[in-house]
Amino acid sequence: MATSLRRFGRLALISRNWSGRGFSTSPSGEINSYSNIQQSEGKSINLFSAINQALHIALETDPRSYVFGEDVGFGGVFRCTTGLADRFGKHRVFNTPLCEQGIVGFAVGLAAMGNRAIAEIQFADYIYPAFDQIVNEAAKFRYRSGNQFNCGGLTIRAPYGAVGHGGHYHSQSPEAFFCHVPGIKVVIPRSPRQAKGLLLSCIRDPNPVVFFEPKWLYRLAVEEVPEDDYMLPLSESEIIQEGSDITLVGWGAQLSIMEQACIEAEKDGISCELIDLKTLIPWDKETVETSVRKTGRLLISHEAPVTGGFGAEISASIVERCFLRLEAPVARICGLDTPLSTCFRTLLYAHQEQDIGCNQVNNKLLAILLL
Repeated sequence: MATSLRRFGRLALISRNWSGRGFSTSPSGEINSYSNIQQSEGKSINLFSAINQALHIALETDPRSYVFGEDVGFGGVFRCTTGLADRFGKHRVFNTPLCEQGIVGFAVGLAAMGNRAIAEIQFADYIYPAFDQIVNEAAKFRYRSGNQFNCGGLTIRAPYGAVGHGGHYHSQSPEAFFCHVPGIKVVIPRSPRQAKGLLLSCIRDPNPVVFFEPKWLYRLAVEEVPEDDYMLPLSESEIIQEGSDITLVGWGAQLSIMEQACIEAEKDGISCELIDLKTLIPWDKETVETSVRKTGRLLISHEAPVTGGFGAEISASIVERCFLRLEAPVARICGLDTPLSTCFRTLLYAHQEQDIGCNQVNNKLLAILLL
């Protein structure tokens, strides 16, 4: 797994301006291109260490930056904030009460005063008490004031997805809820190098961002990550593997399973084009559309439940744009419409998860190509 993820490390070079859905397009700082950092040697680190590096850089380069949340003062349950309080002080890295609504409400006010508020929700499953603050306050702050005020310096970090022993209160993938809301961006990285560059871009972006981190990959995903301060452009997907028969689109931890499916499909003579969306809102429709016009087929895969998942939005958009070019219906391989069982998920992830997920995607590929 870790070896395959090293292939996902290529950086995107060109940024785009997005003006829809109530976003600010004012410059968010110089984006260091890969050509400027590739000469520096990186260290082989895992994903949570890459997140930690990004937070260190954010706090060091901007005195207005603050990191806070439940237990972040001693490093957090996943150790992403280890060492921050010791280095930057407890006035900039501090614990909060167990109140997600209060965490985000405080973050909105802090960002509205011109600061960089980096709030951590300990598990994405517990982001729901803060839903009102995110949807009705953070997302609408700029719009309701006619752009006189904003909380664009707000970044909300949250570990998402199943990990093998979390069950229904520690395994959810709630990204689709926030993709429905104009005024916030939603970003999900797939690997350590992507996580560091994307998180720094989110922190410095002039819009509020929800940044979901795949906790399954915190320690599993390992690759060389430049120690430099660099940013990756938001709202720009990446073609990880080029192909001609079918387009596969995913994000986060699901990309590792989809890559394995592409390898298996290649043995059957199927050429897959694999795309990492990275930013779900605003998402890169043009790249996906161009790919589907070439291949004529599209399969979308995500861990969240299939009904109302963001894959449905991608499917609808591509059908509207590429109807006459499609040679088969758009397909989705997604999570079940049921809460995750602790026992089932533990067995699945401990022994069979990657093989089962890969086989599901690969079987669907064959079915689409036979249509």
